[in-house]
Amino acid sequence: MRDVLVPHAIDLALPPPGSRLHEAQGHSMGTTWSARMLAPPGSSTDLDALLQRELDLVVAQMSQWDPDSLLSRYNSAPAGSWHALPPEFFEVIDFALRVHEDSAGAYDPAAGALVNLWGFGPTGRHSQAGFTTPSDASIAAVLAARATPQLDRAGRRLLQPGGAILDLSSIAKGYGVDRLGLCLERQGVRHYLVEVGGELRGSGVKPGGEPWWVEIEGVPDTGYNPTQAIVALHGLAVATSGDYRSYFHDGPRRVSHTLDPRSGLSIANQVASATVVASTCMAADALSTALTVMGVDAGLAFADARGIAVRYLVRLNGGLTEHTSAAWRDLLQ
Repeated sequence: MRDVLVPHAIDLALPPPGSRLHEAQGHSMGTTWSARMLAPPGSSTDLDALLQRELDLVVAQMSQWDPDSLLSRYNSAPAGSWHALPPEFFEVIDFALRVHEDSAGAYDPAAGALVNLWGFGPTGRHSQAGFTTPSDASIAAVLAARATPQLDRAGRRLLQPGGAILDLSSIAKGYGVDRLGLCLERQGVRHYLVEVGGELRGSGVKPGGEPWWVEIEGVPDTGYNPTQAIVALHGLAVATSGDYRSYFHDGPRRVSHTLDPRSGLSIANQVASATVVASTCMAADALSTALTVMGVDAGLAFADARGIAVRYLVRLNGGLTEHTSAAWRDLLQ
């Protein structure tokens, strides 16, 4: 029998009579997105374009792959320059810096130079000819030169101290999922399931009155794949950070795209995945990365102290072991 997770608070409201099932999909952030919704009578007939526009906005502000994005312009700006932030960018960097501080540096939105050094950035990719695994000296040099952006929360502006290289790839996708949901809610759509690259947010119910049931992501590159838990995304979001998503091999060693900003190294704590269920996908996205870096023992202590629902799958002897936080177990029915 599989585990089932449900939210503590249930909204019993059903879709308005005459609501129509509508599905939309597209491409953004180097992956695909999709949405399923029950659109009430009178809702916009241009929902697909509205949803795509939300993700285009996130890319224009936060993509490290777009040289004209706000993030790219900040990264190349001179030391001492202040940058006024639109509401969307401010919301993301504000949350990211709070997680950075709360996690004692296990999560760092300004680890872009480190990401680039390890071949996971927009240039000098590990898959390209001429790439070599970073030396201890090159890692130490990047860590020594790294600078933390200073956020003026009252003025909603960000200081480039010189050498700060933002990389928001561990939070922007989750934020994009939230933007899709909020866009639908502004259009009067309260019953939906939205997704970007496997990260999801749900609200209300699907046709027939059932919640939006979603299977928790497993680890595809192991022979041990038990039946995965399912979660009712009824006012909840879910995101998973996994070492199987982007990596390369350096001899027998798997080099994961998840880097520990404190040491400058790829994680080697045997965490195959960390899945977080939260009220927003932005939070689930960022926290799943932070908890992956922390590892099981420190991560569960961190999660239990803050009421974070997380499930770890840890590699052991060719298989996987499962570890869950108290908040995760509280959702089990």
